Amino acid sequence: MTSEHERSNRDFWDADADNYQVVHGDQLARGQVWGVWGIPEADVGALGKVAGLDVLEYGCGAAAWAIALEAEGARVVALDQSRGQLRHAARNAVTACASVSLLCAAGESVPLRDESFDLVFCDHGAMSFCDPARSVPEIARVLRSGGRLVFNKATLLYYLCWNSTKRKQSRRLQSPYFDQRVFDFDEGTTDFQLPYGDWIRLFAAHGLVVVDLVELRPPVDASTTYTEFVPYEWARNWPAEEIWSVRKR
Repeated sequence: MTSEHERSNRDFWDADADNYQVVHGDQLARGQVWGVWGIPEADVGALGKVAGLDVLEYGCGAAAWAIALEAEGARVVALDQSRGQLRHAARNAVTACASVSLLCAAGESVPLRDESFDLVFCDHGAMSFCDPARSVPEIARVLRSGGRLVFNKATLLYYLCWNSTKRKQSRRLQSPYFDQRVFDFDEGTTDFQLPYGDWIRLFAAHGLVVVDLVELRPPVDASTTYTEFVPYEWARNWPAEEIWSVRKR
């Protein structure tokens, strides 16, 4: 059974799926690119080689990432709780002649066997919209020993500098650092965050060890279809997105 915030987020993404793909579909269709600035995985190297791996995309949207990884030889399950987004994923998979398995399910209660995957990853997916106290144990459960979780999300700093009156990032902190967990936005989503020490302790409690933390910076003269996410100048000076890489013991 999904939680209240999962139901709310699902309703938002179901309602917004078509418009989201109209606005962002071309940028997302580039495949293996991270975040709102579309930084290529080839430049970041967060996933590494995926050929022969069992991979779970954890909040796949239209499954552009999953389709690209399947083309590199991964066996991919693409999970999302939004039927609206999965309709686009299904069409994209057919167009690409990809054999990606699509799964409509909640991220906080994954209906898959223990130790099924070598890699779980997402790019602004379920790790942003699920309660970490529920999502991290689920991911640890489905990962094999030595398997990795790699996920990109907005930084806590991005949220702490959000000016709700001007509806954009400020150069000044707008909220306290400690105890920030849940952020509800007028657009209809509920986002989750943790201070860095809490992330590390939560990972450790479920047998996950931090391997890397990549703070993304948009390249010079970068462009994006996510024009309302963060001003370019802000993201060049302070990290708005970060990729965590952790490994199961």
